[in-house]
Amino acid sequence: MRKGTSMSDERMRFRDLTGRGIGALPTGPLNAITDVAGVEVGQTTVWHGEPPGAPGTGPARTGVTAIWPGHRDIFERPVPAGTHVLAGTGEIICMTEIDELGLLASPIMLTNSMQIGSVYDATARYLMARNPEIARTTHVTMPVVGECDDSFLNDSRGMHVQREHVWAALDAASADHVEEGAVGAGTGMTCMGFKGGIGTSSRVVEIGGAGYTVGVLALTNYGRRRRLTIGGRLLGPDFPELLPEVGSAPPPEGRHGEGSSIVVAATDAPLTSHQLARLAKRAAFGLVRVGSTGGNGSGELAVAFSTAYTVEQLPRYEVELLNNFAIDELFEAAVDASEEAIVNSMCMATTTVGRDGNTVHALPLDRLAQLLA
Repeated sequence: MRKGTSMSDERMRFRDLTGRGIGALPTGPLNAITDVAGVEVGQTTVWHGEPPGAPGTGPARTGVTAIWPGHRDIFERPVPAGTHVLAGTGEIICMTEIDELGLLASPIMLTNSMQIGSVYDATARYLMARNPEIARTTHVTMPVVGECDDSFLNDSRGMHVQREHVWAALDAASADHVEEGAVGAGTGMTCMGFKGGIGTSSRVVEIGGAGYTVGVLALTNYGRRRRLTIGGRLLGPDFPELLPEVGSAPPPEGRHGEGSSIVVAATDAPLTSHQLARLAKRAAFGLVRVGSTGGNGSGELAVAFSTAYTVEQLPRYEVELLNNFAIDELFEAAVDASEEAIVNSMCMATTTVGRDGNTVHALPLDRLAQLLA
């Protein structure tokens, strides 16, 4: 069951609700990561069964989200990338290779914690099916796959994300509007004690007479209600009710109020991998601004990539890069877009009842608007 908890069941993005956004920089046309030219997002939501269900059979409240970083020939033409770890009780497969080589050579996949391996397998098979030379005449593929724990709402023992769900998300990816809230990898996620999920936002800056875009997609599953902060205002104490409701089975001991979040930042600005690691760090600031303390049980990870150039397999290549002294506005763009993406994930999510009857409520939009008026 999914339903809204505001006076109207209609959900809307933070900017549409309040008439203003986060920060002072303008957004791209879609206010989404897909405002960065070439970036495509595809999602498959896996939703079946009704509570309470039985372990291993459902209900399923999960899914997968796929991000193509600039083009679909990413294996042959990787792009520069960097990462940042805000809190490390989580995982993105292949972060170490990105850190070592400064390159991203696969789509970025997001899913639930228990299925990071199966989504890796399905993505590797997808890429091999489309390139018969992988692991034969050329090197192996190592897909980038990140996870967050949705087991409060999702029957994670059921391993409900199948290969066809992964392939469908990759095939259906587009550069258009990105669906937000309880969708794709965000279907079973919880953020700041409200329903979370997928959120996105973008910012546009001008540097040296040229325009650049920073877009962020966030998978949100972290934080304690009392620390909920939006636009610099502490709002958690204004929402003492509508806390997650435990059905017939409590959450794992020691994990209440914690989870994980992944922030993916894309830009068309020509940056080095080191500069992109710095951009990823600033994107992680958005998690802190909404209320993260990087809790013991929380994995809060960020990846940033640039679509400005590809790294060809040549002995030498040349590219014109931005100077470090010119990229402060890109940092500002990453922080603001990340915060707004996280808030959008809550504004667009609907109340969800999952395994064992556990319930996570939607953020009441009418009250949020009143508080921020």
